[in-house]
Amino acid sequence: MGLLFALTLVAGAVSNPTVTDCDRLAAHPSDPDKVTAGVAQKDMDLPAAVTACQIAVKNDPVSGRLNYQLARALGYSGRGKEAAGNRDAAIRADYPQALFVVGYIHLFGLNDAQKDVCKAADLIRRSALKGRQAGLVGFPHWAMLGRFKDCPVRQDKAEMEEFLNRARGQVDGDFYQTILIESLEARLR
Repeated sequence: MGLLFALTLVAGAVSNPTVTDCDRLAAHPSDPDKVTAGVAQKDMDLPAAVTACQIAVKNDPVSGRLNYQLARALGYSGRGKEAAGNRDAAIRADYPQALFVVGYIHLFGLNDAQKDVCKAADLIRRSALKGRQAGLVGFPHWAMLGRFKDCPVRQDKAEMEEFLNRARGQVDGDFYQTILIESLEARLR
């Protein structure tokens, strides 16, 4: 077993870094742990993505990446209830993209998932702790809006400042992301 493969196992993000047809057809473009270029929803061949990801998950059932991508393809195909098991598997694998996306789904009750703000808060915060840009920005945003006020999830100012600081390090000079982070930092102060 190579060092890179062993480290990805420990990190919990990718159990098998080999590029599959599932990756080529269903990886999210902004997933930092994808192993190939992502595909925008509008460009996905959904039937082919579902089939490829079902095969990939059958061959690697614990992969957070592949389970997330199968859930993504199923969800976009209008099969959100069927995607629930794969979402759960991706969460069990602690896959950062899934932590954020499934949290977002529960925050708004989308894709046949039950609205559960406190579950959303936990998942989105966990995605932030793993360094997922969307969680680093999203968690402070929704926490400051009071969305998570009744939830037993940590929401302290120091941690949210650190989330935004880490997010700032990922913007790569993007003007819109930079002003969003500056705005959230100002609101947090």
